[in-house]
Amino acid sequence: MPPIQNGTNLSETIEKIVKSNTVVIFSLSDDPVCKQTKGLFESLGAPFLAIEVDSEEYGPPLQDALSQRTGVSGLPQVFVGGEFLGGSEDTAVAYAKGNLGNLLAGLSDYDYDLVVIGGGSGGLAASKEAAKLGKKVAVCDFVKPSPQGTSWGLGGTCVNVGCIPKKLMHQAALLGQGIQDARKFGWNIPDGAVQFQWEVMCSNVRDYISSLNWKYRVQLRENKVQYLNAFAEFVDLHKVKVTDKKGKEKFITASDFILAMGERPKYPDIPGAREYAITSDDLFFLPHCPGKTLVVGASYVALECAGFLKAMGMDVTVMVRSILLRGFDQDMAERIGAYMAEEGIRFIRPCVPTKLERVEEGSPGRIVVTADADGKELVEEYNTVLFAVGRESCTRGIGLEKVGVEVNLKSGKVPAVAERTTVKHIFAVGDVLDGRPELTPVAIQAGTLLARRLYGGSDVQCDYTNVPTTVFTPIEYGCIGYSEEDAISKFGEENIEVFHANFTPLEWTLPKRGTDMGYVKVICLTPERDRILGFHYLGPNAGEVTQGFATAMKLGATKADLDATIGIHPTCAELFTTLSITKRSGTDAKQGGC
Repeated sequence: MPPIQNGTNLSETIEKIVKSNTVVIFSLSDDPVCKQTKGLFESLGAPFLAIEVDSEEYGPPLQDALSQRTGVSGLPQVFVGGEFLGGSEDTAVAYAKGNLGNLLAGLSDYDYDLVVIGGGSGGLAASKEAAKLGKKVAVCDFVKPSPQGTSWGLGGTCVNVGCIPKKLMHQAALLGQGIQDARKFGWNIPDGAVQFQWEVMCSNVRDYISSLNWKYRVQLRENKVQYLNAFAEFVDLHKVKVTDKKGKEKFITASDFILAMGERPKYPDIPGAREYAITSDDLFFLPHCPGKTLVVGASYVALECAGFLKAMGMDVTVMVRSILLRGFDQDMAERIGAYMAEEGIRFIRPCVPTKLERVEEGSPGRIVVTADADGKELVEEYNTVLFAVGRESCTRGIGLEKVGVEVNLKSGKVPAVAERTTVKHIFAVGDVLDGRPELTPVAIQAGTLLARRLYGGSDVQCDYTNVPTTVFTPIEYGCIGYSEEDAISKFGEENIEVFHANFTPLEWTLPKRGTDMGYVKVICLTPERDRILGFHYLGPNAGEVTQGFATAMKLGATKADLDATIGIHPTCAELFTTLSITKRSGTDAKQGGC
């Protein structure tokens, strides 16, 4: 505030100040309530002029003139858009009801209230929710083609090259297994009467994905969200450059940004990897049957793909550097590996590829793979090599370093507290977040709740604990909470009790497959009345079995709660209501019939 000259009309000075600034806060420099009010505007990224009345030479008469203007004697006093909003309580109430955000947005010079970078599950959820709350929103989504030239439409990894096509191909595998089993249930199916056609399956899967791409575009249009099929790159704190596929550039500005770019598959740094191999970005769009396939990796993506390819009749080998399903319960991971091996999938471990060479062009062609198998050179030939060795965040090249967003240099992910990055008006949701589950429902929940906190006055945050998930391997695996090893590491082995059981699903008994390879266990914390820390299920329909138990664990379920529950017979899930054998006892955990 410029110095007030003797004889100046203070009322006119106040009027001039509040009319020429978007937000003005008349404040006391050391007052905690005033600091709290200024902190609220700082958290919103809203520029304001703070006039510290106690620091002005004519402070007392200035405050008197202000009181005559507003009818309020105390400080702080807040003006927005030239109008008196009120004191600290009035401002807090306006923020809680969302009125303050709407008021500020109406005064903004930005093109948008919110720009979301990334059109996957989390980004779309956040954009639609923000638009429903009255915000002007744009979504920037651009897919860089894979090294093999594969690209796709709006919707992100899950819809295009993740959950949806993976589950549909897993279903194709289950149907093939069901046809084989049907003979034992009385169905007369002559040998050779059933044939699998990769091209038919892929065509139908792609058609369905295209329908989802279109649906998401329609939803954005119906919610008045601007969709920009363009690559976004920060040029300053509130401005991004967007470049479409033709190279045309333009600049847009926004008050807030949400990073929701997700991840893409990694390639190992070896000769021929990018030139000759594919990843999950390509497999679901592959126009020809992959033939004899080498899957490199032990992630859930690797094992899921290996599983359905084998069931479709491919010769499948999985090359594993160390352990299966890193980050999951290792007892369960090894059981999955044993089941897949029994199904005819070949595992080579420990082993890493060192070189790929194409020896014959074609669809699929032939590739020679050289590998290091525990110190010995291994040379084998395959039609297709699929890398599933992890994923990396799409944070590079979008200008985050220009605006000061901190990025984990090792993972490329963005650290955030309550989805807020190190820059107060830039947020992040989904797989790009550091230390959060990489799951579609998590991203959707986090994106929706973030939009409500930013623009709807909500204070509800995403709960990242006890998130259920399922791995769609040939024997499906559902889990919630702690792995056995993590529970022991955190709480101590003496405080952990593990109840478990082996079983054969009833539907597997006539075909005589997977005998006693179904498995369930719950991990309990004994000092807290056997509160359930971990839930693990290996068997058919794992996602359907696991989902309901997630609610029970959210509510703090104990072993006694399971014991008091009456099961549905005959089902696999009912085993959780009758568990009585502990690992510690050493007793055989095999279950009989009724």
